[in-house]
Amino acid sequence: MMPFAVPEGESEVCRVNLFPISKKQMKILGRFGLGLMLTYLSMAAAAQPRLVDKVAGIVDDRIVLWSDVETQYAQYAYQNEANLPPTLRCDILDQLLTDKLLNRQAEIDSVTVSDDEVEAKLDQNIRAFANAAGSLEKLEEYYGKSALEIKDEFRPDIRDRMVAQKERETIVKDIKVTPSDVALFFEKIPKDSLPYFNSELELGELVVYPKVNKEVRDYSRQKAADLLKRIKNGEDFAALASAYSDDPGSAEQGGDLGFVNRGEMDVDFEAAAFALKNPNEVSDVVESSFGYHIIQLIERRGDRIHIRHILIKPKITSADVSKAANLIDSVYQLIQAGKITFTAAVAKFSEEDQTKSNAGLLMNPNTGGNEFEPADLAQYDQSLVPITDTLQVGAVSRPLAFRTRQGTAGFRIIYLKSRTPPHQANLNDDYDRIQQYALVRKQAEAVNKWIKDRISRSYVFIAPEYKNCKVLEKWSSKSQ
Repeated sequence: MMPFAVPEGESEVCRVNLFPISKKQMKILGRFGLGLMLTYLSMAAAAQPRLVDKVAGIVDDRIVLWSDVETQYAQYAYQNEANLPPTLRCDILDQLLTDKLLNRQAEIDSVTVSDDEVEAKLDQNIRAFANAAGSLEKLEEYYGKSALEIKDEFRPDIRDRMVAQKERETIVKDIKVTPSDVALFFEKIPKDSLPYFNSELELGELVVYPKVNKEVRDYSRQKAADLLKRIKNGEDFAALASAYSDDPGSAEQGGDLGFVNRGEMDVDFEAAAFALKNPNEVSDVVESSFGYHIIQLIERRGDRIHIRHILIKPKITSADVSKAANLIDSVYQLIQAGKITFTAAVAKFSEEDQTKSNAGLLMNPNTGGNEFEPADLAQYDQSLVPITDTLQVGAVSRPLAFRTRQGTAGFRIIYLKSRTPPHQANLNDDYDRIQQYALVRKQAEAVNKWIKDRISRSYVFIAPEYKNCKVLEKWSSKSQ
């Protein structure tokens, strides 16, 4: 639940999808976002038998069917056996009508999304639901359709929702909150309703990775080239992969990686793999962030390919490790001596691109922000918990050996930027967070005002079955 009241007449469920919202805002508002839920439900509903249809609602020339609401309700109920909001059907219909209204206005405003944006969103959704199902093959089996057919069916709905979201962004793009707005917002919150915030940390890292020396890299490339020559001379690709590949996950299967989709692999590897056109065609030696590959196409199904590969991975020597350790120790001494700030050291020396572009600060994947509650930090990286327990604010740790989630070994220095104790919300400690609350509230009010104005100038029909829905009162008063 959101810790502060929502605008009168606004659905608790629908509120989240009425304005542009970041991951950080999602954490603020709670985890119940109907927009994301509807995306999931529309995909899941496609596998279910269609209901006998009738009209649930109309706005202008846009129709929402009874089955649109019921199939989404049924699927949400399946996924959430307890704690179903009693107004869920009302909220779903309200959201669907709102999207229809926004899409109609988007046509007038010439608001569109590109085909590439839609395809990227479709790919993202397909990957997410394939992971949830266990594999893409299981997802296809569940729907009784290929991935391409699933995408074709969902493409119009995904485009409509993306256009509706873009129109929302247009409505609220110029909305700002002043410090007096924030103070007034905070003053209106009943004292006994102020949220309680856990302790939070902001952490930075400076990372150095051992680098393979040129001689070892050249040797590995030549080894891959020799294997490619043997393949071209007729030796079996799978047998060579089993004998020589440095990819432990696929070597025992003759290098077989199964079916893969765009966006799932190293960029250079993917480009070479998808450039292969014919079954059994073999690539040249391809360099990726993992090493040197030879790729063979087994089968192509639309925009999915079944491939195998051989990986020759250059080995890091003890001398390479020592060189990296000496470098990060020298950087640590410079920071301790005050000759360089942590932020400047990150910009000059850090080799972790994801955090380097953010002045070294770690991002909490649960919120999209830089603050970590203790539980979030333990989930993100358990090894950071004992380090930060004794680290003072503004201080850095000694260089530490670590491994990334992908298994890459390196060294890092940890910096504790801030630590807040557990406390009840107040303007001094939580101004940025309260400002975000106030902005979200103001954006929601602006969109609600826009919706009510557009409803007053639109033809609206709401089926009698929904006459008792409080969230639909703004529609029902205009219903013909």
